[in-house]
Amino acid sequence: MAPSKTPNPDKQRLLRGPVLVRKSGPQKSTTDQRLLDHQHNVDWLHTDPWRVLRIQSEFVDGFGALAELPLAVTVFGSARVKAEHKYYALGQEIGRKLVENGYAVITGGGPGLMEAPNRGASEAGGLSVGLGIELPHEQHLNDWVDLGLNFRYFFVRKTMFLKYSQGFVCLPGGFGTLDELFEALCMVQTGKITDYPIVLIGVEFWSGLVGWIKERLVAEGMIAESDMNLFMVTDSIDEAIAYILQHHDDIRNRGDQLPASSLVRGEQELDR
Repeated sequence: MAPSKTPNPDKQRLLRGPVLVRKSGPQKSTTDQRLLDHQHNVDWLHTDPWRVLRIQSEFVDGFGALAELPLAVTVFGSARVKAEHKYYALGQEIGRKLVENGYAVITGGGPGLMEAPNRGASEAGGLSVGLGIELPHEQHLNDWVDLGLNFRYFFVRKTMFLKYSQGFVCLPGGFGTLDELFEALCMVQTGKITDYPIVLIGVEFWSGLVGWIKERLVAEGMIAESDMNLFMVTDSIDEAIAYILQHHDDIRNRGDQLPASSLVRGEQELDR
């Protein structure tokens, strides 16, 4: 498929938290960096308490926007993959098939393998959600997002992924995708979130990592052998969807609750 087109004026704009501004050169730092950097004076005594209010506002905005989100699956993946790449087509397909099976689709809202699932979901008539983040080299929310938020703080954004997703799909990606994958695995393993399905798409891409987990983490007792069952690896989108559906059926059979799966409710929220 042809790559999506971004209107030329938007190429000169960037997002700083929820604020859209004209680009005036690369940023020297981000809000996260300024919060976490070591400071050699006591100015933090006066500034950090006020930062708490900004952090609080991000949580309030996120909870308010996503509170009535229908049953949803988050798709993670690289921002660097171009629309002509085979992985992009996979991303579109997984977005489309998730919608066809009653799910909203959440991504990080950026380009590449975040845009692809958003595009697939949007083109299939489903709810396409993007949760962006302020970065030194800015990227705006992609054009296929129906409901979008842009966060200053990674930890707030991660909370939204975990709170409002009922499953996670990882397409090929870099450090950010690995961070999101292991965050989900850790939270499921430790019981911090319900045992939701986690799927890695791309056997060849993920095989080295999976092999290392078996040969090092399991073999040396760093994790239990049963922890390998917390995720599946496949090249088949249909197999991935079937795994997610079966996992959610198992959750319902145990008597646990999942959100209503009607996408109509999510669409109504967008119109309000």
